[in-house]
Amino acid sequence: MSKSKQAGIFIGGLAIGSAVGAILGLAIAPRTGKETRRVIKKSADALPELAEDLTASIQLQADRLSESTQQNWEDTLNRLRRAIAAGIEANRAAKRANMDISEQTLNSSMTDRL
Repeated sequence: MSKSKQAGIFIGGLAIGSAVGAILGLAIAPRTGKETRRVIKKSADALPELAEDLTASIQLQADRLSESTQQNWEDTLNRLRRAIAAGIEANRAAKRANMDISEQTLNSSMTDRL
């Protein structure tokens, strides 16, 4: 797993864990109902910003993954092109060698017959 993917997973987990921890902390805190509702409202007001930060983080990680995938794809295509070119050249060399052997055999047969 790449470092950028691990970082994205960590940041996402941190954000989700923070939100869950805040909600659970509020639910079991020894406060009056009015205080708890006020704190919950503040937390709820902060959620859009948290979601925006999480979205930006996920988008950044997706962009990095996309760039990495594109580079890997290009590297793979280049290796494939080189392998195909080497295979074509090897095939041509084998054909030339077979032709040389055929000519030698033909010349040898003709020389033997004369």
